[in-house]
Amino acid sequence: MKVLYKFNGFIERWMPFVTPICLVIGILFSSVFGRFAVIVPFLFAFMTFAGSLGSGFGDMKKIAANPLPLLVTLFVLHAWMPILAFGTANFLFPSHPYFITGIVLEFVVPTGVVSLVWVSIYKGNEALTISIILVDTLLSPLLVPLTLKLLIGSTVAVDAMGMIKDIVFMIAVPALLGMILHQVTKGEIKKTLSPKLAPFSKIGLIAVVTINSTKVAPFVKEMNPLLLAVAATILLLASTGYIWSWLASRLLKADYGTTLAMTVNGGMRNISAGAVLALRYFPGEVMFPVMIGTLFQQILVANTVNILRRREGKRIAKETTGAGKSDE
Repeated sequence: MKVLYKFNGFIERWMPFVTPICLVIGILFSSVFGRFAVIVPFLFAFMTFAGSLGSGFGDMKKIAANPLPLLVTLFVLHAWMPILAFGTANFLFPSHPYFITGIVLEFVVPTGVVSLVWVSIYKGNEALTISIILVDTLLSPLLVPLTLKLLIGSTVAVDAMGMIKDIVFMIAVPALLGMILHQVTKGEIKKTLSPKLAPFSKIGLIAVVTINSTKVAPFVKEMNPLLLAVAATILLLASTGYIWSWLASRLLKADYGTTLAMTVNGGMRNISAGAVLALRYFPGEVMFPVMIGTLFQQILVANTVNILRRREGKRIAKETTGAGKSDE
């Protein structure tokens, strides 16, 4: 187990570089890894379960007194960004409906579970982050297919019921199971089973990224100005997700911890879930915009939290000093 723990720590430290490497490996060896696509939903369900062991239903109550940051973040995630992505994609690629679908899909999937790691490392509001992840995850079986149906249903056939079944299997059921176990064990499972599953969860993430990237291989190998334009669009839109969320936190006059939680959760996306849906329900053109986001996400969030930490340095010190005085 010591080897696995060291592996887990290594992957966490180098995650911004690991995921792009997995993407490249999947593209270069698409014929080898593509045959394992059938196991991806099961891997993803396991990852969701492992990630949910650290939180219980009690965490939802912690933000009940001030639900506005959660609601505003959900608005950015599932209203503002999908509409912005849809408008931008239609303006730039009007004759490419599958690219439009992929760009929209990239920005309708729920926030990334790994956002909790970044918020924890940089001393943000973990309770708010857990609440956003839990609420967003539990609502995703309805929000994802509904948003796709509303925005692109008339252009591309959307199997809403099939997506609902997949999201329930990959996200909702394992998340609920993890939360129930956390509740039943009064949080002890977070100290016992969760650390043991963490390395396998990282292995699952590596496998999912590698396998899912195989379908985008034909497009990357034949990269052209159009695909570069799609990639640049994803990068631009993904960057603005963090900016809009940060601006929203400033409008709420949130403290540093809440600002960090809103910014990270509003910008990150569960790309693996989006890739699974793209792989199972759409042609390869849809997979490209979704998977290309893997190249940017971890690098974007790493730079965002570093910039935010530097920018908010004085406010952090002031809030810390204030808290210290109040404790005396």
